[in-house]
Amino acid sequence: MEIFKKILALPMLLFVALLSCSSSENGSEPPKKNTEPDLVINAEVVGTTTQLPNGNGSGIVNFKISSNSATSFKIVFGDGETLETTTGTFSHTYSASGTKTFDMQVSAFNGVKYFNATKSITIFVASAQIWADEFDVDGAPNSEKWGYDLGAGGWGNNEPQYYTNRPENVIVKGGVLKINTIKENYLGSTYTSARLLTAGKFAFKYGKVEFRAKLPAGAGTWPALWMLGDNIKTVGWPACGEIDVMEHVGNQLNKIYATLHHPGHSGANGDGLTKMISNATSEFHIYSVDWRADTIKFYIDNNLFYTFSNSANLPFNQNFFIIINCAIGGNFGGNIDPNFTSSTFEIDYVRVYN
Repeated sequence: MEIFKKILALPMLLFVALLSCSSSENGSEPPKKNTEPDLVINAEVVGTTTQLPNGNGSGIVNFKISSNSATSFKIVFGDGETLETTTGTFSHTYSASGTKTFDMQVSAFNGVKYFNATKSITIFVASAQIWADEFDVDGAPNSEKWGYDLGAGGWGNNEPQYYTNRPENVIVKGGVLKINTIKENYLGSTYTSARLLTAGKFAFKYGKVEFRAKLPAGAGTWPALWMLGDNIKTVGWPACGEIDVMEHVGNQLNKIYATLHHPGHSGANGDGLTKMISNATSEFHIYSVDWRADTIKFYIDNNLFYTFSNSANLPFNQNFFIIINCAIGGNFGGNIDPNFTSSTFEIDYVRVYN
């Protein structure tokens, strides 16, 4: 009987020994499960007081993101800007003026998986002028602010003018920039004018731009206040994007065009709207655009007349530069009055705000 009990006990002892060996794997601990980051987002809006609950207008927010295991973070600030970092302490400056709530999103990576957290931040950003030309010094336009497109060839629209930088065509006088379009024979062209731009000197992303201007008279004139994406030389047009704050055609007196050109919506297929005003060629008016990550709004004399929905997949989320010009005739300018001799496009100022 004792021998029989010992025989029965032997398989049981072998099973326990095998179970013990398989669980320890040569004495090492079993692998631990991955620990999920415990994401905590702390945001300090600079200048917050009882009287200024949303900050002092600087737009600066100091962030501290804590996590128990994350090794890197991707932050979407809610204003079109993003940041990838390995540290949880950083600052960000919001630039859209006014009081606005931004939905911030944080993705944390712990080497295996991504984990997300969100936070809403309400912040006040004071409007501040970041660039301007008041045209208050007589003579040639300020060369530190403006360059020129020079030459003929129609500029893509079959226009007959030759753009120059001669004082006959462009000059600052009496606090006003004057672009003179003249009927004359010049280097093979039958008209001359000017086209100024800030490319290579000033470009910006988002903000409000104001032009105060009086438009030239005459059938065929085509003045424009507009902007182009700073990357035009690398991606071309319309991939760079174009924001036309104001265009006017002398053949359609007092009809103001606001237009955006981008892939799929270029040329005559641009997104935009028109607005009829009074005295466009005899009085100064303010033409402005409020350009943000979510909207682009167009105004005449501070009256909103067109709103365009911006989004991250459009080219209107990068630096743009400013252009002022007056063309004549061509595909958009149309027929030129045969009695036309000259006209003047006057710009009182250009102001850019954050």
